[in-house]
Amino acid sequence: MSGFHLRGALVEYSGQFLGPIPNLVIFQFNPEQLARTINIPQPPAAVSASTQARQREPAQTSTPPTETFTLTAHFSAADDLGQGGAVSAIPRVFGIGPQLAALEKMVYPAGPLSGLLGQAIDAIGDALSGGGASAPTRPIPREAVPRILFIWGVTRVLPVRVQSMTITEQKFDAFLNPVQAEVQIGLSIVNFASTSTDTIGKGALTYSKGAKDVQAIANLAKAVELAVDIVTF
Repeated sequence: MSGFHLRGALVEYSGQFLGPIPNLVIFQFNPEQLARTINIPQPPAAVSASTQARQREPAQTSTPPTETFTLTAHFSAADDLGQGGAVSAIPRVFGIGPQLAALEKMVYPAGPLSGLLGQAIDAIGDALSGGGASAPTRPIPREAVPRILFIWGVTRVLPVRVQSMTITEQKFDAFLNPVQAEVQIGLSIVNFASTSTDTIGKGALTYSKGAKDVQAIANLAKAVELAVDIVTF
């Protein structure tokens, strides 16, 4: 039991259910650090006395804070190659190429939007452009952004979008397949509109926020206990 440890993961999903899972990357080595940035929106400054009356109170906002974070993942074929047998078959042929390919797949759009959704977006675009002879006769297909969950322990299951990815391939085998790499990944947590149909992402965000609330309550209980100790001392 002492050797048990959780591994972080990035899971790409589609639709309103997890299966079938089209893409999954489990970190071979958990990143050593996670740098988080919480961006707090600032209320707009008053323009004039007439507009000031219509603005919200300073303690009110219509935009929630957004959170971004960066991490560095390390991949190496050495462990799998050392085990031999079926486990080492893929890295012997491709190195760590499959892991890197799976990560890159999370950056590119999944494919064109189709059906009524695509037609509706095209119709809105035509209306905004005014139609007419100058309007394009063949609209550019809209592409769906990959839906991804970032899993980091039991309290953080977050819907995210990949903002940046820098892959540094460090070592290669005789066929120039990468066998060691460092990947810097920038992620942002997705805030959903009330009309969103992404039930998996919205559920994950609600779960993670609830887990954070529980931890905040636990901290309050600890703070009260410390305050009582200080007073009695």
